[in-house]
Amino acid sequence: MNQDIATDKSIQPAPVSFWQALSFWFKLGFISFGGPAGQIAIMHEELVVRRRWISEKRFLHALNYCMVLPGPEAQQLATYIGWLMHKTLGGMVAGVLFVLPSLFILVALSWIYIAFGEVPLVSGLFYGIKPAVVAIVLQAALRIGSRTLRNKSLWAIAAASFVAIFALDVSFPVIVLVAAIVGFFGGQLAPDSFHALGKQGKSDKSFGLALIDDHSPTPEHVVFKWRRLVQITLVGAALWAIPMGLLVMNFGWDHTLTQMSWFFTKAALLTFGGAYAVLPYVYQGAVDQFGWTTATQMMDGLALGETTPGPLIMVVAFVGFIGAYVKALFGPESLFLAGAVAATLVTWFTFLPSFIFIFAGGPMVESTHHDIKITAPLTAITAAVVGVILNLALFFGYHVLWPVGFSGDFDWAGAAMALAAAVALFKYKSNVIHVIVVSGLCGIAFRWLVA
Repeated sequence: MNQDIATDKSIQPAPVSFWQALSFWFKLGFISFGGPAGQIAIMHEELVVRRRWISEKRFLHALNYCMVLPGPEAQQLATYIGWLMHKTLGGMVAGVLFVLPSLFILVALSWIYIAFGEVPLVSGLFYGIKPAVVAIVLQAALRIGSRTLRNKSLWAIAAASFVAIFALDVSFPVIVLVAAIVGFFGGQLAPDSFHALGKQGKSDKSFGLALIDDHSPTPEHVVFKWRRLVQITLVGAALWAIPMGLLVMNFGWDHTLTQMSWFFTKAALLTFGGAYAVLPYVYQGAVDQFGWTTATQMMDGLALGETTPGPLIMVVAFVGFIGAYVKALFGPESLFLAGAVAATLVTWFTFLPSFIFIFAGGPMVESTHHDIKITAPLTAITAAVVGVILNLALFFGYHVLWPVGFSGDFDWAGAAMALAAAVALFKYKSNVIHVIVVSGLCGIAFRWLVA
């Protein structure tokens, strides 16, 4: 039966088989452009409005949970809904297919970038896209800030976070820890200032009866059980420890692949507020600490991440590919293989925690979602993330507008393209992908004219 229902909304849709759902999750992996906001909008339109697989309230309730977890909320939301519909296997399929197309595409684009990056067509494309990325990051800071900073306390946390990372060079993990502590005590002293984020869970809209409706009986696999929690935790720990142990035994702790896997495990646990928030931490590790990429390559990697489907945090696959390729980990004859293996490894270690959070925490959502002891620290962390993202926008702006530092020339053409992208995004609410495409074409045209 066609699930794009245009008939009587009072009739519940026919049950959806696992294979029907798999077909949709496969399609979603290729059309999930536009960052988390665009991806969530696509899922809402498809699953709530058109197909009615899940009701508005249940969808938003799941979204609220995913928004306060570390990790990509759109990918976690897909995993959550897949789990609700078809148990653990359904969640695994939904989450994996949300990421897999992006991994294949980014491996291919990363190879083209490192092998042909000096070709005028490719370099011109990146020259035009990078100014647009500056405007996109600013838009992300405004979007998250408008949703998060609802009172003076949260504004103060965001301001302190910005000063800490911009002026004092405090690391992102320390900022997260301090924000969590402030939120915990703030939630006890002034709970009204630290309620759960936004109003996503407060909706009276209805698009008709859904398969998973507001009052549907709780499926057996959704009921919280201590035994199931322990099983999931043990399996998740094994899925992390076995590949990590094999890396250590075969290559040693200091090998690039081992260090990448460990570093991106830590990064996965710090992605409160999405990829934009953790990118400064990734930059510190990939550029300053390990030398896997250069600052310019990080900018180019973010540009690639913006132009491909899937979570933006997939930029880690680019970092892994470039680092392993440049270091020729498997020898000069196997550069692509080294890059592909590294990209796959860092993707595994980055996304594994997301699956564990959903499968382990999903059954506890109802009992903890409105607990101020849980939500207040997460609210404070997300407020701090706003300051971090603003710092990221300034960081990217500096590298785009002064490519060789303040001692060099100001890039007026780059500034003009960044301004045009900002006007398109903020004033005309243009689609992000359209802005990136036009900016890339402008970059190619500018390089051609200069040449």
